[in-house]
Amino acid sequence: MRITITKEAYGDRIDIVRADGSQAVTHFPRKGPTPHDAVHFLVERDGNLGKAFWGLVAGGLEPEGIQDIAKAGGHASAKRADVPHESLIELLQAERLVECFEASLWDGELDLPAFRSVAETACESSHVAMPALSDEAITRIHAEMVTLAARWGRAPAGETLMLDWPE
Repeated sequence: MRITITKEAYGDRIDIVRADGSQAVTHFPRKGPTPHDAVHFLVERDGNLGKAFWGLVAGGLEPEGIQDIAKAGGHASAKRADVPHESLIELLQAERLVECFEASLWDGELDLPAFRSVAETACESSHVAMPALSDEAITRIHAEMVTLAARWGRAPAGETLMLDWPE
C-alpha cells in the first residue's frame, strides 16, 4: 500500500492506494513536528503491529471509521476504561507508543529506561501489554522521527512524504 502524506497549511492530507487499487483520502491536523500518521507508520512497521491503524487501512477499512470501531470495541480512555476487544489490542498498543514517541521529540534526547517506563504505563492504562520492542528498534524509530521532524519543519506546504506499507 502506498501512503502519500502532503503537508498543508494547518495539517496533513493523506492519500492511500491499497494493493488492490482501492483508494482513500483523509486529513489529520498537525499535532507536532512530524506527521502523526507517519509516526504510526514507523511504530507499526518496526513494532510488527500489522493489525494496528495502517494494517487495518491496508485491509480495506476507511481511516475515519477506525476510531468508531475502537470506541465500539472498548477503546480504553479516561471515559471508556473497558478492557478492549482482542481485535483492538495492536491498535491501542500502537496509539500509546505513538504518543510516547511524539513526546520523546519534545524532550529532545531519548532516555530508553524512561521511555520504556512511560510506554508500559501508557499501555497499562489502555489495558494492553507493552509490545516487544528492542532498544535498537526504539532508537531507530526515534532517530527516523528526528530526521523527519527536521525535514518536515522546513518543508513548505505541498511537500510530500511517500511511505510503502509492507503487504
